[in-house]
Amino acid sequence: MMQTAEAEIRKKMDARVPAADKIPSLEGKVSPEEWQLRVDLAATYRLVAHYGWDDMIFTHISARIPGPEHHFLINPYGLLFDEITASSLVKIDVDGNKVQDTPYPVNPAGFTIHSAVHMNRDDAHCVIHLHTTDGVAVSAQADGLLPLDQHAMMLLGDIAYHDYEGIALDLDERDRLVHDIGQKHVMLLRNHGTLAVGKSCADAFLRMFYLERACSMQTRALAGGAKPNWPNQGVPEKTAMQGAVAFEGMVGPLAWPALLRKLDRIDPSYRH
Repeated sequence: MMQTAEAEIRKKMDARVPAADKIPSLEGKVSPEEWQLRVDLAATYRLVAHYGWDDMIFTHISARIPGPEHHFLINPYGLLFDEITASSLVKIDVDGNKVQDTPYPVNPAGFTIHSAVHMNRDDAHCVIHLHTTDGVAVSAQADGLLPLDQHAMMLLGDIAYHDYEGIALDLDERDRLVHDIGQKHVMLLRNHGTLAVGKSCADAFLRMFYLERACSMQTRALAGGAKPNWPNQGVPEKTAMQGAVAFEGMVGPLAWPALLRKLDRIDPSYRH
């Protein structure tokens, strides 16, 4: 009897959240600009999973669709990041409501953080929010990200902080989050996780890559209890200025094609 009940539950769940490769492709059914964005965003989800930064089906990566409608793409709630495809991404409005016919549910509460940034930053075309072990660990340290390595120093002048207010269900938090991030592109959400924004998926991903690497390096450098070797005076500021130039459309376009080739070798199904 128990096996039968479990089978029925699984059957209902399968019907509610179909496999991404079972739905029809949207290529040719949406604008070329939206399709390219769908491919890039699906690739971003797959890359986050590839590097081990995903948190099961939780956290989100969103992208703004070109046009005046203020529509966005976000993950179908219930799919793992390594299952997400271009056609399975869900189109939503600024309140997180679905604006397309799709078999997939969305988590409007999960769009609270993203909508705040998208609505108030014209350059925030892609927003990545993660709950990685090292990212959360550094967000829980009183001094935040320290200039202990090149990756951290490249982000030094571009990092913001936002205090934890509980699970992001309160829309009032959006105003405070917008105030805290200002015009910066990476953020440590205290006791919560990491966030990166960019004019493209490539730019946002490269910023997140450096932030996550910096957090990992910091946790390892401090783990042994040895006294840190602080860089010479003026070096962190110099490196931060170099990083600002590199991240503004330089390293993203250089690295992105290589990252897509990596994904194509591993599993090109994200392009479906």
